[in-house]
Amino acid sequence: MASLRRVKVLLVLNLIAVAGFVLFLAKCRPIAVRSGDAFHEIRPRAEATNLSAHSASPIQDAVLKRLSLLEDIVYRQLNGLSKSLGLIEGYGGRGKGGLPATLSPAEEEKAKGPHEKYGYNSYLSEKISLDRSIPDYRPTKCKELKYSKELPQISIIFIFVNEALSVILRSVHSAVNHTPTHLLKEIILVDDNSDEEELKAPLEEYVHKRYPGLVKVVRNQKREGLIRARIEGWKAATGQVTGFFDAHVEFTAGWAEPVLSRIQENRKRVILPSIDNIKQDTFEVQRYENSAHGYSWELWCMYISPPKDWWDAGDPSLPIRTPAMIGCSFVVNRKFFGEIGLLDPGMDVYGGENIELGIKVWLCGGSMEVLPCSRVAHIERKKKPYNSNIGFYTKRNALRVAEVWMDDYKSHVYIAWNLPLEVGPSSPPRLLRTVILVFDRSLPLIR
Repeated sequence: MASLRRVKVLLVLNLIAVAGFVLFLAKCRPIAVRSGDAFHEIRPRAEATNLSAHSASPIQDAVLKRLSLLEDIVYRQLNGLSKSLGLIEGYGGRGKGGLPATLSPAEEEKAKGPHEKYGYNSYLSEKISLDRSIPDYRPTKCKELKYSKELPQISIIFIFVNEALSVILRSVHSAVNHTPTHLLKEIILVDDNSDEEELKAPLEEYVHKRYPGLVKVVRNQKREGLIRARIEGWKAATGQVTGFFDAHVEFTAGWAEPVLSRIQENRKRVILPSIDNIKQDTFEVQRYENSAHGYSWELWCMYISPPKDWWDAGDPSLPIRTPAMIGCSFVVNRKFFGEIGLLDPGMDVYGGENIELGIKVWLCGGSMEVLPCSRVAHIERKKKPYNSNIGFYTKRNALRVAEVWMDDYKSHVYIAWNLPLEVGPSSPPRLLRTVILVFDRSLPLIR
């Protein structure tokens, strides 16, 4: 095992050395090489695949062939990791391009149990590549925008509990494949005390071998729920910016730069990538219309029409101001998130935290916006499999938000739910509310 590891390391070092040499040649101006009475240019790397057809020098041709061979060897080694888990890498196969994937009648029968267990077709997911491409639904103008090369780095945080391994790893692969290397500080997987054996040693071994030094795994010793699990992910993060995502998403090319650019301009912005839908039965990726995220009196989040001034501007690439967030993905400056008290740790499991964060951000001098130039596709499960009493927790958390933040309007929330509940001690978050509001209003005087 140790000798195999050394071979892999040597292969990777060879690959890096040769790649560096080729990049050096690519950066240099074309070099004229005498061959008899003729001169031949050594072309930039962008044309490397056609070098032999354009009379490249024998030395560079040999270097490029060696590079290609080493890439192939390393890829086969890495691809072997997924094969041992019964999964697939590469850009082809079922579901390529976000098209619906299908199963044979015999496979459909095998898929029924796992589908019910996870709330999506996990059996089909195992037949879809971890690296599949998905449609780019960004407005045309977004693809023409240019961004600074000096953007802050992001820590991407995925929360999971008893999720299908293939879906988690596709989220990780997609994040790595579509986030520029210099902007991706790390990926943090927070396991909220899963029971599934494949999410223990097999997951950890895979990510540490496939992405050494890039992926961290944080394990909760007891079930904390989505809200407190996100706080644990934030504690482990070291990037200037933190992005929180469900562990069943796929990213579109160019998703990161517009998000990081908006936060760089104003650290108090909370950015929500636009959400597209991954169908839970076929994994087809469907485009959702540009929307803001609002909420009902039950404090249940929903898609709503963007504000009138956004429509009047006539530019679908512009950010959309939003009062709250759906909750499956949001990106925030790490320090600012800490300054406003993170999420309320007194909330349990799921629900309400997305409304609370929106209220808190807007009241504390920040803003929240949906970004059409950044798109993330998300599986909308047919049920939440991790808790059979999810309605109780969403109701309790909603009433907790009302008690802490809504003052005279909280009665509307109680009426909407038609049942008062014990929401737990609200003094700590109410005190936090007072502190951050006073501090925010004092800043102009301090300055």
